[in-house]
Amino acid sequence: MEIDEFQGQLITADDDKYDIARAVWNGAIDRYPRLIARCSVTADVAVAMRFARDQNLEIAVRGGGHNVAGTAVCDDGIVIDLTTMRGVRVDPVSATARVQGGALWGDVDHAAQARGLATTGGIVSHTGVAGLTLGGGIGWLMRKHGLTVDNLIAAEVVTADGDLLRASDDQNPDLFWALRGGGGNFGVVSSFEFRLHPLGPSVLAGPILWDAGDTSEVLHFYREFASNAPEELGTTVRFGTAPPLPVIPQELHWRPVILVGTCYAGPIEVGEEVLRPLRALGRPLLDLIAPTPYVDHQSAVDSTVPHGWDYYWKSTYLPELGDDLIEVIAQNAFASSSPRSYVLIFHLGGAVARVPEADTAFGNRHATHAITLDGVWRPGEDHADRDIAWARRFLAALEGHREGVYVNFLGADEGPDRIREAYGSAIYERLVEVKTKYDPDNVFHHNQNILPRSG
Repeated sequence: MEIDEFQGQLITADDDKYDIARAVWNGAIDRYPRLIARCSVTADVAVAMRFARDQNLEIAVRGGGHNVAGTAVCDDGIVIDLTTMRGVRVDPVSATARVQGGALWGDVDHAAQARGLATTGGIVSHTGVAGLTLGGGIGWLMRKHGLTVDNLIAAEVVTADGDLLRASDDQNPDLFWALRGGGGNFGVVSSFEFRLHPLGPSVLAGPILWDAGDTSEVLHFYREFASNAPEELGTTVRFGTAPPLPVIPQELHWRPVILVGTCYAGPIEVGEEVLRPLRALGRPLLDLIAPTPYVDHQSAVDSTVPHGWDYYWKSTYLPELGDDLIEVIAQNAFASSSPRSYVLIFHLGGAVARVPEADTAFGNRHATHAITLDGVWRPGEDHADRDIAWARRFLAALEGHREGVYVNFLGADEGPDRIREAYGSAIYERLVEVKTKYDPDNVFHHNQNILPRSG
C-alpha cells in the first residue's frame, strides 16, 4: 500500500513490525488496524489525514499510546502514528519548549532539565505528551505551576480536513481553549509549545511507607497536612503492595502498605522543614525522601506500570477527606485480587484551582483530590474478573463523595454520561460548539468522544 507524498513508514499486517506497532501501553487492548501510518514530519500527518478521509477509514491517532482506554489504535482503520516525532527544542532565554506530538514526558524532562527548567508533566516518564496535555495534565508540579494545559502557549493542529492551523490565545482561540482539556476531539496536534519554570536539577522527593494497618491513622493526619501544605509540595497517596523496586528492601516486597509520595518544588532546606511532620508520623516502614534529580524522580515508578500488562481503571474527583470518606477508602483500597493492583490519590488545589473554570476546557478545577482505582495484572494471570469487579464496587462505594472525573482517567467502558461528568454542563456545551465548527462529521471519535451538534 502506498500514499502519495507520504514520507514516513507504512505498516500493514504483512509487515514484521505490525504486532509491535499496533501494541499500546495497555496490554488488554488488542486491535488490528488495516494500516499504521508512522509519520516523520507534520506534512505526513496532513497527507495521512486526507488519505483516510478519501478512503473513508476509521481513524485513530497515536502519540505515546499510553491512554488506558486504548484510543490510540483501532480495528480495520488507519492509525496516524506520531511515535517517531519525538523532538524537543528548549529555548532557555524565553523559558519555553517546542515539543513534537509523539514525544514522551521523559524526552521533555531530560531536555528541559539540561537547562534547569521543567513544566508540569505526568508521574511516569513513558507517558505521552500529547494525550496527557490534551486531557489537562496533572503531575507533581501542578500545585505550584498549574496543569500542563495551564503552561501550553500554542499548538500546531492538523484538522479533520487535513489543514494545518496554529492555535493560541491570538490564533483560533476557540480551538486553543478546547485543546486545553477537551482531549483528541478536534485534530491531531503535531507540536506543542510550553512555558517552562526554573527547577532542580535536584528536588526533595520520594515516598514514605507505612503498614496497611495504619491506613486510617495516616489518612486522618494526611487530611490536615495536605490542606495546610504550601503549593510547592506535591503529594500522592498509594494503597497496595510495596513494589519490588531496588530501593525497597526485599523483606517489604509485596507487603500491603500505604505510601505517601512527595515532591517539593522549592529549596531543599525549606522542603525538609515542610515534610518533617509527615516523616515523624507513626511507625514508618521506610522513608525514602531525599534530594533526588528531578528526572530520576519522574521515572522512579516506570517499572511498576510497564507496557504490555493489563490495566483497568475507574476514577473520580473527591472533596477533602472527611471521616466517612476515609472509612470507605480504608475498607476498599486493599480488597483487590492482584498484588499489582493499587489505588492512587492525587492532591490538587493550589495553582490548579486558581485558574478560572471558564479559561480552559479542563473541568472540576476546584476538586481537592483525584482518585484512581487501578486493576493491574500480567497477561495470563487470573485476576481480570475479580479486579474489574473490585474497581466498579469501589467506585460505587464512593458515590456520595464524587465530584466529577479527570477525562484522562476514563476507561473504554465509561459512556457519554461519564464524559459529561468530566467537564460539567457549561464546559461540555461549549466543547460541542467547537467540535461542531472544527469536526462536524466527528472524524475524530476514537476518544472520549464529544459529539458535534447535528443539523
